[in-house]
Amino acid sequence: MASTTFASSTVAMRALWRCLGRRPALGIGDEFVNTKQKDIMAKTINILVVHGPNLNLLGKRDRDKYGSLTLGEINAEISRLAAQLGVEVDFFQSNHEGALIDYFQLDASRAAAGVLINPGALIRYAYSFRQALVDLGKPVMEIHMSDIAKTGVNKQVNVLDDVRIGQVTGLKERSYYEGLQQLVDYIVQQRA
Repeated sequence: MASTTFASSTVAMRALWRCLGRRPALGIGDEFVNTKQKDIMAKTINILVVHGPNLNLLGKRDRDKYGSLTLGEINAEISRLAAQLGVEVDFFQSNHEGALIDYFQLDASRAAAGVLINPGALIRYAYSFRQALVDLGKPVMEIHMSDIAKTGVNKQVNVLDDVRIGQVTGLKERSYYEGLQQLVDYIVQQRA
């Protein structure tokens, strides 16, 4: 299996500076970081990482579609990438739509900056799940490990089409990593 290499902290910081329209001089120090940058970096960005139905079986499911990593291994990689990006992540997995809705309604969830979600087949029919994300009012990045255009039924329906800020599909576990990077970039840009 090919290994995945993540951007270094320096690269992540350069991306942040680029987003803010300012690059630090050599010998980086507080005098080179403007007040707006300090404010953005000082605010903790907390991301909810939500895994929907059947994702507890990763590592046992169809490896051609979903890869060989378990959910715990994927969460560990997400945590490592989050640390490099300077953000915090909270994980939740359920096979039940109602449990996911309850999670989004918690005060701790409402305090998060955004949601990285693999909703699985819920995208085809789960309108109450969709409404919970709308009510949460946070940016949502939808990811799928498989290419959802080639799998499942009701391919034309995705209840998150008008809710999400982006979608990453078909990259197996790398869908999570790419989705997290895009979500953090979006949040940083919105805060700038």
